[in-house]
Amino acid sequence: MSHPKTREERIAYLREEVKKRVLILDGAMGTMIQQYKLGEEDYRGERFKDHESDVKGNNELISLVQPDILREIHLQYYRAGADFAETNTFGATRIAQADYHMEDLAYEMNVESARIAREAADLCEEEEPGRVCYVAGTLGPTNRTASISPDVNDPGFRNIDFDMLYEAYKEATKGLIEGGADTLLVETIFDTLNAKAALYAVEDVFEETGIELPVMISGTITDMSGRLLSGQTPEAFWNSVRHVKPFSIGLNCALGAAEMRQHIDTLSRIADTHVSAHPNAGLPNEMGEYDESPEQMSKLVGEFSTSGIVNILGGCCGTTPDHIRAIADAVKSGKPREIPEIERKMRLSGLEPFAAD
Repeated sequence: MSHPKTREERIAYLREEVKKRVLILDGAMGTMIQQYKLGEEDYRGERFKDHESDVKGNNELISLVQPDILREIHLQYYRAGADFAETNTFGATRIAQADYHMEDLAYEMNVESARIAREAADLCEEEEPGRVCYVAGTLGPTNRTASISPDVNDPGFRNIDFDMLYEAYKEATKGLIEGGADTLLVETIFDTLNAKAALYAVEDVFEETGIELPVMISGTITDMSGRLLSGQTPEAFWNSVRHVKPFSIGLNCALGAAEMRQHIDTLSRIADTHVSAHPNAGLPNEMGEYDESPEQMSKLVGEFSTSGIVNILGGCCGTTPDHIRAIADAVKSGKPREIPEIERKMRLSGLEPFAAD
């Protein structure tokens, strides 16, 4: 097709391009923001100079007070070879923003973050005619869990419920769509019940607006047990969310590429959709920092590509544009994972494929 000019054309192009090569997701947003060494006044800007509580560390606020910084971070990742830029909206829900008494800004944060990422994408497309850059609208897990009690003395207690999560995700989804996101990425899922609320909200927004975007889902194996925090294995996680027919299923955060590899392989064997991985730059050291170099990480995730178990690769905590550049170079000789067409059609029809004799 000719160079896509609209969101609908980009989505159609994406669905074809993912079959041809391994696509590249960007790296860590928080890692990049930390490099700017912003203080309390930088986070407040003029608009929030009299806000009632401290806001340093509220990275989602950057889209409203430091848009040039956010745009530059996206540009660095795109120029390093990323096909997708994730919006700076990991904590842009009313639930997460309550910590800063900024609940009413959640919708605006989502709109502006998506808009700024789209601006960066358009700039890179102008710099490299023929290139297509995508904006992945991020829906983070929030800082609460619907499945686990925060009080060890009261296992039945919850500080959030499904309906509250649903409403928060619905608001964020509408903002991301308005701002220009090409896909939605429900990521860093440690509690599948939270994710179900997000996915339910997303599907309702699609129905209400008449706009439907590819949905990317990425869970988090929280430790070497091989399970999400809420107890699910990768197989159980996939079977809990497959009903929404996502564009991709994958894992991110918590683990480095070496530790994540077996779990990605599991998803690759059972999922009838595309598979993604964006691991951390290794495991954190005793200072909580990530030491895996671009060369080390790209060698590890490059093998994901040569083995044909992924369709989308990127980086999470500790990764930089240098990591993404190295990963993009490493996968050029690889191949995207293929989805068996007959099995895919059967599963999407609600049938299980027959086992081979």
